[in-house]
Amino acid sequence: MSAASAERRPSRALRIAIVATDLERRSELAKLVVELGHDAASEDSGSSGHEAAADVVLADNVIPVTEKPVVTLGAEEREQAAALPRHASLAQIDAALRAVSVGLTVRSAPSSEGFGAADEHAPASLLTAREVAILSAIAAGLGNKAIARELDISLHTVKFHVESLLRKLNARTRAEAVAKGLARRVAETIEV
Repeated sequence: MSAASAERRPSRALRIAIVATDLERRSELAKLVVELGHDAASEDSGSSGHEAAADVVLADNVIPVTEKPVVTLGAEEREQAAALPRHASLAQIDAALRAVSVGLTVRSAPSSEGFGAADEHAPASLLTAREVAILSAIAAGLGNKAIARELDISLHTVKFHVESLLRKLNARTRAEAVAKGLARRVAETIEV
């Protein structure tokens, strides 16, 4: 199969449960889900367990209690798989639905300038516990191989987390990432 034909191949449709307190908004989201090529599992508020047949829950301005991955629009809690602004584009919503269906976590860009835009005052909680541990090891002067040994993870995983740190902290180098981490008060957990 050529790369061009692979790109044209439609992705698997997901079953999306919709949770919204406003009936009109629920209807809008159901139409949006269908427009994106997915199936709306139900238009129920989600409180009665109808999302059990769904792959993902799309919630509008609420945080539903469910075992399924949740994409929230307009409401953010760190426990949710994805949090997008209420005005997210169709492409952003589709990407978030597909990402969380395979176990990824999605957060919207910290500013209107897009991903990678500097936000020196963003909360340090954007970094995962593993990223903080790796940033601490970088601050201690360890290289990727030494970090992998110390944390008992693969070298590939270390590289993945270092790239994520650089992106999240909008840093070009490891030293800049440590400096920005310190400036953002991640320093409380970093032993320098």
